[in-house]
Amino acid sequence: MEIAIWIFSIALALFFAAAGFTKSFSPVAEVRKMPWTKGFKDSTIRLIGYSEIVGAVGLVAPLATGILVWLAAVAAACLSILMFGATATHVRIKDPVSAAVTSAVLASASLALAILSAINQIIR
Repeated sequence: MEIAIWIFSIALALFFAAAGFTKSFSPVAEVRKMPWTKGFKDSTIRLIGYSEIVGAVGLVAPLATGILVWLAAVAAACLSILMFGATATHVRIKDPVSAAVTSAVLASASLALAILSAINQIIR
């Protein structure tokens, strides 16, 4: 199960890091081209990006160091909450269904990883 958790964690971490860096460090004008950004302050969009980066690090760093490994499950749960919020936002603003489905899949994947990580910690 450890190998599956590692693969799952790395895959999600790469996605969230890429998405987070886009929102955090791209020019604001570029980020504002995304339909969901209407109604959000620039600082809120940057905060979402930073949260995704921190979450990505939180998925992998505890497993890599062996220190506070339970934090990987917490990071996955937090990313799941963030992505359920993203799904709600996409539905609210009537984005294309693909945007909402992508967010929902990432939310579910993050939640599944949180549960797997927690179970792995219990059975260790």
